[in-house]
Amino acid sequence: MSEYLRLNRAQWDERAPAHAASPGYFVERFVADPAYLSDVVRFDRPRLGDVEGLRAVHLQCHIGTDTLSLHRLGARVTGLDFSPASLEQARALAERAGAGVDFVESDVYAALDVLGPGSFDLVYTGVGALCWLPDVRRWAAVVAGLLRPGGRLFIREGHPMLWSIDETRGDGVLAVDYPYFEREDPLVSDDGTTYVPTETKFVNTVTHQWNHGLGEIVGALLGEGLELTMLQEHDSCPWDPMPGFCVGDEHGEYRLADRPERLPLTYTLQARKRPV
Repeated sequence: MSEYLRLNRAQWDERAPAHAASPGYFVERFVADPAYLSDVVRFDRPRLGDVEGLRAVHLQCHIGTDTLSLHRLGARVTGLDFSPASLEQARALAERAGAGVDFVESDVYAALDVLGPGSFDLVYTGVGALCWLPDVRRWAAVVAGLLRPGGRLFIREGHPMLWSIDETRGDGVLAVDYPYFEREDPLVSDDGTTYVPTETKFVNTVTHQWNHGLGEIVGALLGEGLELTMLQEHDSCPWDPMPGFCVGDEHGEYRLADRPERLPLTYTLQARKRPV
């Protein structure tokens, strides 16, 4: 196993139980309310459209809240993740919710080996996934391989401009200080926190991440023969990305408190695989 996979998987394995127990993931609400959807899926429902009966795969599904949400919208969905601890939580959630969701353990780049080519009508990826992958072109090839002709990719992600911002300088300035474009060398971080409330003290804190420019992502998909059918940038995201700079709204979205039009925080993208 490569060093980046070993470090990143250890980080996610450790955080999965804490995330499932945190109020930030609303696990108990999923169990109590069979109509409840994750904030991420609910935000994009108008763009996602009808998924009833679609064979779907959720790449990098973590503890499965978006996966379960797709199931509740009628998709026949499989969740894939490289973290066995995350999948343990995802399976437990699906069982408690009475949902027939399959979960498969695999690195994204090996997804074709475990799921088979041309198997899906919909490939779905949620927020905070692509930054863990070193090569966006290789990811695009996997997506194209998983889709049947006419199938589509649907993704909401953190905007690469957001990932390039350093808000920790202490002078109230949001500085563009991290790479916007993909580089071979990872951004190595040592961070003992996580993005939802928890009192857990983490031991596995070192991670390797990569940014991918929006043009690089679109270009990679076009290079695999997909047609871009939607690209919308948003001034909000479903977590507080820069505490002290952002405010939340009643829908669970956060945006800059001061002139939010200055910075895109997320984007939604859809692309289709051309019919034969």
